[in-house]
Amino acid sequence: MTGKQLRGRRPDGFTLIELLVVISIIATLLTIAAPRYFKSLERSKETVLRQDLSILRDAIDKYRGDLDQYPESLQTLVDNGYIRAVPKDPITNSAETWIVVPSDDADKPGVKDVHSGAEGAGLSGLPFVEL
Repeated sequence: MTGKQLRGRRPDGFTLIELLVVISIIATLLTIAAPRYFKSLERSKETVLRQDLSILRDAIDKYRGDLDQYPESLQTLVDNGYIRAVPKDPITNSAETWIVVPSDDADKPGVKDVHSGAEGAGLSGLPFVEL
């Protein structure tokens, strides 16, 4: 190509304005999508917490029904085959933060109920400890 032909030809690539427009569109989409994504993560953790609490409470009830006593600890439920493992609290990401509620009956001590040890409240506004 000669010098005259190169001058009329537009160079390959994007201009700065085109790049800025694309980046601003992407940023706008991210500001819409990111909060929804994080809220769905929180909602799923809360759902898993409710399911884990339901499973633990059901295992405690079955243990009590079978042996006519409460389990000594959550690990007792594992040892006797009522659950495979003590689940991790999805909010604290630890199996050590469960709050066990002891039995009121002095003749039958043990774990009567279980709650999450996580601080704060869920999306419903109810504290995790009260679930």
